[in-house]
Amino acid sequence: MPFSHLSLIALAVSSILTQPTYANTIADDSIEKITVSGDQYNQYKPSSTNVASKLGILAKETPQAISVVGQQQIKDFALSNMNDVLNNTAAINVEQIETDRTYYNARGFAVNNIQIDGLGLPLINDNTHGQMDMALYDQVEIVRGANGIMTGAGSPSATISLKRKRPTTDLMVNFSTTFGSWDKQRFESDISGAITDSLRARAVLSQDKSESYLDRYSTNSQLVYGVLDYAFNADTLITFGHSEHSNQSKGNLWGALTLYYGDGTATDYAINTNTSANWSRWDVNESRSFIDFSHNISPDWQLRLMYNRVRTDEDSELFYTYLTDSAVGLDPKTGLGLTGYASEYDINDKQDMFDAYVSGSFNAFGRAHELVAGASYARLDYIDVSLYDFHTGNGFPTMPRIEDFTGNTPYPEFIDGLTGGQVENTQTSAYLSARFNLADGLHLLTGMRYNRWQTQGESYNKPQLRDDDKVVPYLGLTYVLTDAITAYSSYTETFMSQKERDANWDLIAPLTGQATEVGIKADLFDGDALLTAAWFDIKQVNLAVPAAKAPNPVTGIEEDVYKAADGISSKGIEFEVAGKLSDTLNGVVGLTDFAIDGDEQVSAYTVKRSVDISLTWSPTLLDGLRFGVNAKWQEAIWRNQGVVSALYANAGQEIITHQPAVTRINLMASYDINKHLALAFNANNITNKKYLNSLQWAQGFYAPPQHYSVSLNWAF
Repeated sequence: MPFSHLSLIALAVSSILTQPTYANTIADDSIEKITVSGDQYNQYKPSSTNVASKLGILAKETPQAISVVGQQQIKDFALSNMNDVLNNTAAINVEQIETDRTYYNARGFAVNNIQIDGLGLPLINDNTHGQMDMALYDQVEIVRGANGIMTGAGSPSATISLKRKRPTTDLMVNFSTTFGSWDKQRFESDISGAITDSLRARAVLSQDKSESYLDRYSTNSQLVYGVLDYAFNADTLITFGHSEHSNQSKGNLWGALTLYYGDGTATDYAINTNTSANWSRWDVNESRSFIDFSHNISPDWQLRLMYNRVRTDEDSELFYTYLTDSAVGLDPKTGLGLTGYASEYDINDKQDMFDAYVSGSFNAFGRAHELVAGASYARLDYIDVSLYDFHTGNGFPTMPRIEDFTGNTPYPEFIDGLTGGQVENTQTSAYLSARFNLADGLHLLTGMRYNRWQTQGESYNKPQLRDDDKVVPYLGLTYVLTDAITAYSSYTETFMSQKERDANWDLIAPLTGQATEVGIKADLFDGDALLTAAWFDIKQVNLAVPAAKAPNPVTGIEEDVYKAADGISSKGIEFEVAGKLSDTLNGVVGLTDFAIDGDEQVSAYTVKRSVDISLTWSPTLLDGLRFGVNAKWQEAIWRNQGVVSALYANAGQEIITHQPAVTRINLMASYDINKHLALAFNANNITNKKYLNSLQWAQGFYAPPQHYSVSLNWAF
């Protein structure tokens, strides 16, 4: 959608919301009493959260480490998409393997649970496509460790939970524009307010268009979001919302740069090097709708019904490069030895998620306790198709030196080798969670979730049949040591179905993630900041690992079979201080340090030690002036790429790709010109550090060099 059309919509909504009849007729109590997800995090300290229990308790009272990136931090450091947000925390490693496909990990495990307003399903193939625009969201919460009681199936790493923006009672009008390096142009509007005593609305529009430091790569993203809530009375609220997000990229990477020559020496390309064809593209169109109904059954009990609908349509034409002969590898003298690989890939997925629960408090044994009971149903269906060109020669062209490649390779005819899949997944759950007040300062947070995961269909000629169920427990204790300090411990689980089969051709039982955590949470600086210090121990149980080969009882053909074994485990510590650190200083300081056992390769390429600092300082000499710094340090990582072949003098030598330790520094400065107008400047990677984004795959590409942006924000 052209931005001119977005602007017209914004002006129309603005004219409606600024009618004088609304300014003095809002009865705040009629709506605010039952707003269940409208908390604003204007500073850096996390407050109440539902991400771990749906009880709405304080982050300090939750027996798991929780990080929150709120609206203030998003604005301070111009975090326009989710990758930017997560790159500004020590909680999550962002594995940017390609330009438009991203993996996340935490505590040594893949993060595959991303929820929106508390609902979500495990990511297909554990990755996201395109960019998630932050204009739609107020904040991002990250609960670390297993979170199966709230997510059902998933990984024991962490859960990322995004909260959509909701309507406000007070009129709010915000327009911003950003211009930056590589011809970046971003426009955003956010208009919210009450239309009548019982009806509120909000409209968010954004367009983000940019070239890139990478040759041939560019992106263009448009977002439209509208949401209404209606209060039937002081106890009942219904909210409707819908968003359309279109993300188009050209010259996108599929795979990335070969990182070593045949003799094992490391390649060192220019930072802008791109292996994509000039016709490469990846278009992601996403439609999201939701209904959220809340009703106060009594002063102590609430009913909530939620439905989320997601439809995603992806179309891509991709170009990959691979070693023509793995023994020869990339010729260290000529740089030759790569073949191109073209493919058209399309995927459509449909997600429907329902959740219903009651929550409230009750008295027993002379004390007040809290309870949540609910059930949910979710379905994820997807169809994907891959096509190739085997007949013209354009589908697998011989590549020149990467340094000489300009993307000028003939466009293939994508009509060959039709393959793909059609898969249906359903998750049915019932859950119960309670927080018992055992004694003064001592609380037990416990619960369980019955979860059934069913899959049917076929993917790339392999059946995808699963039917697993499991009861997932949750157990946590918090104890108030002093008014400021709370100690906690917890044991949590999650599980994932597995498609591998054993020697008897039975499906391997689900993979279970078991997480133990002990820590303290403490109020600092008169309660303006929260300290979290945690020790954790996570284990994978029942991981399917290759065992042997056995004849398929249907086809008679020998295939790989598997056995159940212990998987990866990780142990470590995390530390975070978030909030107002002094009268003039706000921010977050986070540290992560852990070790991985069970897989040397995963341990080698995973960032296990990192420090992230995001601070903003408001000098007292001039009102409205602020300075900020975001600094992230991560340890050195490496990847074993195999051994040098017999064709070279150093045959048998291990090929190791190293990424030395990295310190990335971003700076910001902003000035409130008046109460309506603000100017901001952001400088990223100011030391111009050259480093690889990830070593999770055998290929990789470089992170952006030094770049800048300037933003003008008008608010009413």
